[in-house]
Amino acid sequence: MSVELENDRREGIIEGRNAVIEALRSGANIDKIFILKGEVDSTLKHIASKARAVGIVVVDADKRKLDFMSVTNSHQGVIAMAAYAQYVSIDDILAIAKQRGEEPLVIICDEISDPHNLGAIIRTCEATGAHGVIIPKRRSAGVNATVAKASSGAIFHMAIARVSNLTAAIKELKKAGVWVSAATMDGEKSLWESDFKSATAFVIGSEGTGISRLISENCDHKVNIPMNGNLSSLNASVSAAVLLYETVRQRKG
Repeated sequence: MSVELENDRREGIIEGRNAVIEALRSGANIDKIFILKGEVDSTLKHIASKARAVGIVVVDADKRKLDFMSVTNSHQGVIAMAAYAQYVSIDDILAIAKQRGEEPLVIICDEISDPHNLGAIIRTCEATGAHGVIIPKRRSAGVNATVAKASSGAIFHMAIARVSNLTAAIKELKKAGVWVSAATMDGEKSLWESDFKSATAFVIGSEGTGISRLISENCDHKVNIPMNGNLSSLNASVSAAVLLYETVRQRKG
């Protein structure tokens, strides 16, 4: 099997009970679901029943087959073969906010390469009611099996745009009236002193190098998360969560 075909196969895998359940709930285009043969667990029975009810083929598979298919090495007895949620445009994300009658709230991931971090960010975006996530095509994790599992299936409920140029994406958001804030240690204001009630996008930098200089220069301002301990920064997904929930608090206040 060629590397390209192998990558295509892995791109279509959804692993883990929560991720598969959310894929079913969202109406994702699932071809087959492989479930551990002989398993009597109620959750797996529910998955099989729900899948068959909508015409999805359910296949009994032994543990060795599931282990071979697995990308995350933690399939929990179930693997679905499907196409992941389609990437959307920035206009689509803004349209979602307009449809809800809300000010846009967007997370921009600047070269987040760890799929667990990206999955966690997407999960928090969905939980807080954010309208979309923007990721670059290069030097970034894409939406794959590990991201799907780390997000607990949130990828099937979140609008995700994958763009060729983050700087151009930021300019597009700003043109649409969205204020873009870079989350950095040297931010001029802390998140407690900042106003996120209007249309807002947060840029979250990569795990190793943070936000790139060009991206930072194109943001409207920089915001910091106060650190009272000995460490100087937070994990990327935690930073996103703190900023998102502060925005929710302000908008509901």
